Amino acid sequence: MNRCVATFRSGSCVLRLATVWAFAWLLACMPQMASARAAHQLHPVCHAVTALTVRAETGGFPTFQCKAPAQDYQNAALWYRIDLERWDASSHTNSNGPVLMVGNSRFDRVDVFFRYADGSVRVQSVETGNFRSHWRAGAQIAFEPPERDVPVHDITVRFERLASTDLLRLRLVDASEMQWESTALAGVIGAALTLLAVGVLYNLVLAVTARHVFSLWQGGWAACMFVWGALWSQLALFVVPGMAGAPTAQLSTWLSCLAILCATFSAVTALERGAVPRVLRVATLVCAAVIGLAGVPLALVREGPIIALANGLGVLVLVDLLGVALCLGWACWRGSGEARAYVGAWALPMLTLTVIQFADIDMWFYGAGSQIVVLCAAAWQTLFLSVMTSRASGRLRAERDVALRSEAKAQEMARLDPLTGLRNRRGFLELAEPMMRDKTCAPVSLLLIDVDRFKLVNDTFGHDAGDEVLVAIAGCLRRWENDQCMVARLGGEEFAVVVSKLEGFSLIRFADSLRREIAACDHGGAVADMAVTVSIGLTTGQSGTAFREMYREADAALYKAKNSGRNRVCVYSDGAAGALVDSALGT
Repeated sequence: MNRCVATFRSGSCVLRLATVWAFAWLLACMPQMASARAAHQLHPVCHAVTALTVRAETGGFPTFQCKAPAQDYQNAALWYRIDLERWDASSHTNSNGPVLMVGNSRFDRVDVFFRYADGSVRVQSVETGNFRSHWRAGAQIAFEPPERDVPVHDITVRFERLASTDLLRLRLVDASEMQWESTALAGVIGAALTLLAVGVLYNLVLAVTARHVFSLWQGGWAACMFVWGALWSQLALFVVPGMAGAPTAQLSTWLSCLAILCATFSAVTALERGAVPRVLRVATLVCAAVIGLAGVPLALVREGPIIALANGLGVLVLVDLLGVALCLGWACWRGSGEARAYVGAWALPMLTLTVIQFADIDMWFYGAGSQIVVLCAAAWQTLFLSVMTSRASGRLRAERDVALRSEAKAQEMARLDPLTGLRNRRGFLELAEPMMRDKTCAPVSLLLIDVDRFKLVNDTFGHDAGDEVLVAIAGCLRRWENDQCMVARLGGEEFAVVVSKLEGFSLIRFADSLRREIAACDHGGAVADMAVTVSIGLTTGQSGTAFREMYREADAALYKAKNSGRNRVCVYSDGAAGALVDSALGT
């Protein structure tokens, strides 16, 4: 349980649950979708091919033949007749007849003629750029017979400039079933597009902020799939209704090829250059580039061997998938962490693209076919990679925070004296100089403190005893630190104190209090009964006085205190060191 909670926090548990849910949904829907395919998929064989000028309104219905396949229809009108002898009107909600669902493809116009039992005919039409209210989610067009007192006897469908009969998807469904299918498909497609839109924004922001090349390609893949999904599903017709029909189908073809290019570059560029052989890397990228370029003429073609061209593109896609799989497998074998993450992300999309090249599932999933499977797989892949990238970014941020804290600690340690813990010369200057320039701190005074005869302490009792003396003196000085007083060890046995807002007798009394406290300091027997005293040089500067100038003056005063017998305070004033305060002050 604890392991599952930890995994859920990392994000992978969410992905596992999503995977289980997705496959459970697919398994639950498979029998229903298979039976729907068997009941509703149409393979009309009775057809006729006429000139575009021939219409039912002008010359009646043409003569249909029901044996040979249709030919020479790409620049003509192709007619199909659908008989309804097997349609049981009593078992469906629309007693007049079924709803005809036509998959969007490359054609200029579709006319649907509902002929009723009394011989009357009702016509519904759509054309490129204007599907009216007939379009449905999942790239389908719905033609529902108008309500009449007599049932529909047969349905005739007329296509103008159809690119290929192999691209046709025709189904008969009940009206209530059509409403349910459209709602379900709209929900699934909307959820997938939402995930893709989030993936686009996330990856593009990551590409800009983190400067990851593969995130830029991944964002491009997600963007292509988002636009492709919106166009293919026809949900984009809410915004651009003029894209209905062949333009949507053609642009979707180009976007799908461009998406494969971006996906391949995303996967390959995410791997370290040394993890994959250069020949394999280049060959895979070249194959992806060819697919991306091939999408342009394939999207523009409206006649000719369009299926043969599509099959050739399918072979290139399989070669590209094989190249990506080899790159990922090779990198995994070389121990690449990015490759392992990409295997999990690309496993489902690659499997999906491979399956649809061999399996005919165009009528599955309520007629949405292989496209909705690809769209959901792309949404899954985007979600997976976003979570994996977030986890990697989180680790990088944590490592960066640790590094920043370590750097800050190192910089702070560089400003401290390792023996006494007081600021060293560097740390002292960084804080003292701004204080001396601050007018609110005036007047500012500098005290230089030097231990008297410290060499004698080291020579007599050893350097360890000398270190204990310095630590004890530092402890005495540290007790005086506050917002107006800063203490440091400048080096050796020399200390410094900067104090603000003190002058005159108060300043001298403060300096002598330091001297007396140090003289009375307990050194823990390190120097036996030897008295340890200090001499202090004191100077006061005005706002803006340079530290070097004040240091020179305080050093001159300290030098005079040393030469005058030590254990005393000497004040620098009027350009000279004078005003000695000896050890008897205050006694």
